[in-house]
Amino acid sequence: MQPPARTQTTKKADRNLRFGWWSLLIFLLFGGALETMHGFKIGWYLDVGNEVRRLMFTLAHAHGTLLALVNIAAGLTARSVVRFDLRLSISLALIWAAILLPAGFFLGGIVIYGGDPGLGVWLVPVGAVLLFYSVARIALDLSRLK
Repeated sequence: MQPPARTQTTKKADRNLRFGWWSLLIFLLFGGALETMHGFKIGWYLDVGNEVRRLMFTLAHAHGTLLALVNIAAGLTARSVVRFDLRLSISLALIWAAILLPAGFFLGGIVIYGGDPGLGVWLVPVGAVLLFYSVARIALDLSRLK
């Protein structure tokens, strides 16, 4: 017996599910690397003068992990809510938010300038706008279902 044909919505949801699970793996590995640097007392990461680096890397790990879970939740929502369609623009905005937000924090922590993060931190507001857009659109689209 053949499985039922996959709907177009399910195929679109798979993009966010795949991205979410892979990015979750990456950010959990990144968290493990941070814990390893902490455990081995790596000065580049732990020294008092590197507080901004430590904060930026922690924010990159936390936001990346959380946004991986948000992508998984979006994919599962699109699969389970019958008349909900995860639009391409929303799907891609959510994926790019999950790339740009943590990347901005990470790049901002690589090179720090006298207690200030590096220029990479400018990716954070772009990612935040994409995240707000995608979450607002999903909430509005779900609210309109009857």
